[in-house]
Amino acid sequence: MPSVPFDRYLRYDELTALLEAFAAEHSDIVRLKVIGQSWEGRDIHLLEVTDFSTGEAADKPAFWCDGNIHASEVSASSAVLKILQILCDERPEILKERAFYLVPRLCPDGAELALADRPRIVRSSVRPYPFDEDDTGGLERQDIDGDGRILQMRVKDPNGPWVISDEEPRLMRRRKPGERAETAYRLLPEGLIHNFDGLTLRGQKPKEGLDNNRNFPSAWRPEHEQYGAGPFPTSEPEVACAVRAICDRPNICGALTFHTFSGVLLRPPSRMPDDDVPPEDIWTYKELGAKGEEMTGYPAISNFHEFKYHPKEVITGVFDDWMYEHRGVHAWTVEIWSPQKQAGITDYKYIDWFRDHPFEDDIKLLQWSDSELGGEGYRPWQSFTHPQLGEIEIGGWDFSLCWRNPPLSHLEAEVEPLARWAVWHAGTGPRLALRSVETTEVEGARRIRVAVQNEGWLPTNVTQIGQDRRLCRGVTGEIRAEGWEPGGAGSSEPGWLISGGLRQTLGQLRGWSSVPAAGFGWNLDATDDVAVFEWVVAQGTKVSIEIRHERAGVVRVEVPA
Repeated sequence: MPSVPFDRYLRYDELTALLEAFAAEHSDIVRLKVIGQSWEGRDIHLLEVTDFSTGEAADKPAFWCDGNIHASEVSASSAVLKILQILCDERPEILKERAFYLVPRLCPDGAELALADRPRIVRSSVRPYPFDEDDTGGLERQDIDGDGRILQMRVKDPNGPWVISDEEPRLMRRRKPGERAETAYRLLPEGLIHNFDGLTLRGQKPKEGLDNNRNFPSAWRPEHEQYGAGPFPTSEPEVACAVRAICDRPNICGALTFHTFSGVLLRPPSRMPDDDVPPEDIWTYKELGAKGEEMTGYPAISNFHEFKYHPKEVITGVFDDWMYEHRGVHAWTVEIWSPQKQAGITDYKYIDWFRDHPFEDDIKLLQWSDSELGGEGYRPWQSFTHPQLGEIEIGGWDFSLCWRNPPLSHLEAEVEPLARWAVWHAGTGPRLALRSVETTEVEGARRIRVAVQNEGWLPTNVTQIGQDRRLCRGVTGEIRAEGWEPGGAGSSEPGWLISGGLRQTLGQLRGWSSVPAAGFGWNLDATDDVAVFEWVVAQGTKVSIEIRHERAGVVRVEVPA
């Protein structure tokens, strides 16, 4: 039996072998597909997970989960694998009626760099952009002392903005306004400086300048407006294959994309206030998010209102906006892990904290590293002879170990509630079910009435924006007679069908997500969750009926002669 290891982050070959093992061991519920290749030619894998004995994945409402679109955010892959493990080991019953599409690693090339023995960190893809050349100068982050970590360097400088804390000498603190310091430092990422002139330094602009989570079609902006967005929407093979795979699967009713870090559940919109989108969708997002908070402990917050990198800037071209605005489903960006929360720091702003926070928070984080990580999170400062800077010290926070991703000792506990929320979220989608089949004799013919009902919490259109923009068509019913095949375009109705039309399309079906909390006397629960199809056929005709909604599934009925 394959099992997901949570004592390490998996490199590409081991991850691929694990997915193949799950597909082989659980062939009744797991199929492994390739949806495209990365820039360097690695296969990007998608797992179709459903009970195939009860129908194909395409015939059921489905949920999409992906991870690791950003290179070093490798715990995102672990979160998707945890969903797979739960579905296979604990929740096979949900797979009888629903399907999952799981992409554990969307950008495998960058992850290979991050997981290398001597790691190198890029944002997303390894494709050169915007220029196919290296920056000729600046500091390049890398492991220069060969210990497998990329830490910090502290360099003595009379005008440096940092001093050693008197309160906790292992830590650096910012100089206060007007403070004079006998010994001050500059803090730099560990790395080499290209073409150093001995006086000035800057960060080297990475040749791999893409951010694939700016390359989705929704409100995409070019490089001069948004760094790393690529030359055009879906220009990057990893994003293009994800967009194509999702559009080829119109049964997707919701989505989570896993990232790191902040310990939050982020919802659209990203570039506009809540007032600019249908209130019905905000109400539903908040209810879904409240359950997420309950299950995970992560606050559910707005991208625009609570998670801006700068108060005057917005991000665009991101996955969750595209899924909501173009596909019309609820999508979230789950930012795994919060070291601050682990250290008992709870009253803080997620992005603003990095600009300014009390020094007491640094002490709490160091104490947490000491008690929970055996001091591994914050490394002692060690002397090192740097090839350009001379005598320096290397140490400080091991960002990859306990900031960018959870430490391995915390990994499974961190991602498990997120995976369980994903499974719960999938169960809120619409689902067609057969309500009744009636046949009556009418003047030498038969009237057939088939009623279906949306049993899901969400409506068949899933979101109000989905309805407003007509992003999916209504419930459609088709009838066929045994032995009869439809003719070409423009052919007349067959003789056995007296009335009703071979194909009928009705409207959307309401779920019970919109039912008000107050059931007072004026409340009326109309049957707008039910669709009724009617045909009249000649006597002696055996027919098959298929009623389908691309998001809510399929109902099939056989009516004997």
